[in-house]
Amino acid sequence: MKDFLEQWIPNVLALGWYGETGWGTAIVQTLFMTFWSAFFGGIAGLLAGIGMVLTGKGGIHESRKWNIVISKTVDVFRAVPFIILLAFVAPFTKALIGTQIGAKAALVPLSLGVFPFFARQVQVALETVNPGIVEAAQSVGASTMDIVTTVYLKEARAELLRVSTVTVINLIGLTAMAGAVGAGGLGTMAISYGYDRFNTDVTVMATVLTLLLVLIVQLVGDVLTRRLDKTRVR
Repeated sequence: MKDFLEQWIPNVLALGWYGETGWGTAIVQTLFMTFWSAFFGGIAGLLAGIGMVLTGKGGIHESRKWNIVISKTVDVFRAVPFIILLAFVAPFTKALIGTQIGAKAALVPLSLGVFPFFARQVQVALETVNPGIVEAAQSVGASTMDIVTTVYLKEARAELLRVSTVTVINLIGLTAMAGAVGAGGLGTMAISYGYDRFNTDVTVMATVLTLLLVLIVQLVGDVLTRRLDKTRVR
């Protein structure tokens, strides 16, 4: 078995599991970037999505002015290709983190890159909530916070989980792109240690591991969404 692996994936084995260039390290870095970027970008996207629904036409705080401000901010960040965003926010990243390279530095552009995508997904999910339920909550004197938490987020929780799954999968792709410019993770393995050095086996292995992460996220997201759907029906 060992001879077989050394024959077909010698460069993969040479990188090892531990150390700066190890596969274990790359996986941990990818998970680190995905988790924290999803956390920070998710919070920003959730707030922006809620803001667009509340201030949009027919919203409980309808305001054309604020709706335009939030929407245009989201659209601007969404329109910028991620590879350009990496370079554009590099000075801000260095000022905030102290460096432009590494997994921690990648959190800034990754969070900014994923938040507009998630914001629009949240907006669409919340707009599926029956307006009658919102009006009923208003009629009994529910506050804005109560309506957001007990009506919008509760009623749309299954849909929000679906779009969160899609967002995390999209984010894994962005971490690979960030890794190609020095952020670490499986993207760095695929490009710096695979493609740039003509080590096809390394590129293939990094791709397979990335696909496995995507499949795991999709599987977990699907299972949790089905459970929420069943709970909602009951």
